[in-house]
Amino acid sequence: MPVKLFFIGDIVGKPGRLAVSRELHRLVDRYKVDLVIANGENAAGGFGITEETAKELYQCGIHILTSGNHVWDKKDSLDFLKREERLLRPANYPEGTPGRGSAVTTTAGGIKVAVLNLEGRVFMNNLDCPFRTADRELARLEAETPVIFVDFHAEATSEKCSLGWYLDGRVSAVIGTHTHVQTSDERVLTGGTAYLTDAGMTGAFDSVIGIRKEEAIEKFITQLPTKFEVAKKDIRINGVVVEIDEKNGKAQGIERISICCN
Repeated sequence: MPVKLFFIGDIVGKPGRLAVSRELHRLVDRYKVDLVIANGENAAGGFGITEETAKELYQCGIHILTSGNHVWDKKDSLDFLKREERLLRPANYPEGTPGRGSAVTTTAGGIKVAVLNLEGRVFMNNLDCPFRTADRELARLEAETPVIFVDFHAEATSEKCSLGWYLDGRVSAVIGTHTHVQTSDERVLTGGTAYLTDAGMTGAFDSVIGIRKEEAIEKFITQLPTKFEVAKKDIRINGVVVEIDEKNGKAQGIERISICCN
């Protein structure tokens, strides 16, 4: 029997959380989803995540939260990351950084699923190599389950695509996050790994990647410091459903999701 994973693209602020609370259960039923994963690094006010917002998302039905470079933006996230096994930060942060970069959970049907969070380096932070970090993490995760999902939080399409091919046949899916713009290049690679350059954003689309467009435009024109606020109109969920053979971990299908929640 295949296992179905639903991954939700970057949840931005209260509008993104509202979209999840309104639509997630219906989407889980429609696609017969076994496990829900979401990138939550922008869930609190558009930048960062708090214990309160994470718990709100868990209550909506999300099982594992991934993140990226904004996971540290809220002060209380540091202590929460030390305690919360369901919230991941990229595994290629330096040794000693609070939190963990991967987790193994079990679906209601008894299937073990591993989730690995990585961050890119092109136009991003100067972190450990995500490729070598993936090798190290997979040596451990493969011993527990063949079903392995990777959230690669990166800016450059070339880096995301390269990691997809590097891990092809070794993981079930490599799905990109960070740019907040959903790409249309979903496919199952030749080795059996589902790939999508970016899952997109869950939040307000009458915006510039989730932020009020007036403030984003002002920033570009004036080049002055600008306080960004989360936009509120045209709320949508972006994400992807991946169907995986539970015995060998190979992807059997991938489908992009874009749902209007207004």
